Amino acid sequence: MKTLIKDVYVVLPDGTTPLTNIMLDGNKIAAIGEVPEDFRPGKIIDGKNHLATPGFVNAHTHTSMTLTRSYADDMALMEWLNDKVWPIEAKLNEEDIYWGAMLAMVEMVRSGTTTFADMYGPYMNRVAEATLDAGIRGVLCRGIIGVAPDGEKKLQENVELYKEFHGANNGRISVMFGPHAPYTCPPEFLKKVSKAAQDLGAGIHIHMHETRTEVEDSLKQYGKRPFAWVEETGIFDNDHVLAAHCVHLDDNDIEIIKKHKIAVAHNPGSNMKLASGFAPVPRLLKEGVVTALGTDGASSNNNLDMLEEVNLAAMLHKVNEYDPLAVPAFEALKMGTEYGAKAVGIDNLGRLEAGAKADITLWDMNSAAWFPRNNLVSLLVYAANSSSVDTVICDGQVIMENNELKTLDEERIFFEAQRCAERLTK
Repeated sequence: MKTLIKDVYVVLPDGTTPLTNIMLDGNKIAAIGEVPEDFRPGKIIDGKNHLATPGFVNAHTHTSMTLTRSYADDMALMEWLNDKVWPIEAKLNEEDIYWGAMLAMVEMVRSGTTTFADMYGPYMNRVAEATLDAGIRGVLCRGIIGVAPDGEKKLQENVELYKEFHGANNGRISVMFGPHAPYTCPPEFLKKVSKAAQDLGAGIHIHMHETRTEVEDSLKQYGKRPFAWVEETGIFDNDHVLAAHCVHLDDNDIEIIKKHKIAVAHNPGSNMKLASGFAPVPRLLKEGVVTALGTDGASSNNNLDMLEEVNLAAMLHKVNEYDPLAVPAFEALKMGTEYGAKAVGIDNLGRLEAGAKADITLWDMNSAAWFPRNNLVSLLVYAANSSSVDTVICDGQVIMENNELKTLDEERIFFEAQRCAERLTK
């Protein structure tokens, strides 16, 4: 079906925001500009007083961790994982995984996210089902902990997830391999993951250098920083590698990232809350590293609001670098859209232009934060919040319109998520 978004302000790839029209043909943007006489839309969306941006790409999250939101806060990472998160996750069943993911879907759609990269535990097939039900894009992997007694089983589950769901729903779902981190996946195990992923042509999604302790422990155990010895396992030889966090990097780490064209998922909210430190984002951007944004899980953030991450990315590095130009507003927005699409390996996504995938968020500018309208990108990044999201389109399908969800039963999802969380935490 052809769709016309009429009289809308559009954030174009060059950062300008003209008042114009967006024409969709199926799941692609057919054109932006004047509407030709022979364009016959089956649906017209009134874009008056709205801003159109690409849908956000959450390049690193753990969707079903919504069930542990507010369960364990104000703790250091390893204490948080060992004493709180991993024990409760050991009790998760497939219903918990599904309803936790569905709660995440509601939150992501309502805040303008149309693509997410998820790494989590068992029953990732249920996350895939939730993604199908919501109608958004999911880049999924089974989080694999190699030091666990069933590490080999977890690896095989990732293989099965790939075979069952990679390319599903007209390509809206893709699958990567998810070795959790260097401190949970020893060198010999990472070699097995690398081979399994390469045999299938799959990408790799891994946590790297999240904390100073992780780097210090690696130096004690291996005599090398994690990036140095992980490179020797072949994990980075995969065509597509996404490294989450990358907070503590030295010159050699960055050279490895550049050499293997590794994409980085920066998680400012989670890094701040867990006191992990400041990733060298301005330098990564300057040196041409694809640097995207992620929320991390709702247990360490504690929300899945990508506009908040865009704002934090723009603000955090200014104060850390003592430089108001460190990450400008439009660059931060691209980190949450265009760079995110590159980071998760999806072509023709994250830009509003002819030929791109029709993943679009419309922001209602009828509120105080949107006046005066001196610069719409600035208003979005520095003044607005995600409550302005009004309409969300993914792959040409309207999944929220006029603030009404079209694919998700919000009331049922809230009830089921609360029921699951109460069983887990009692």
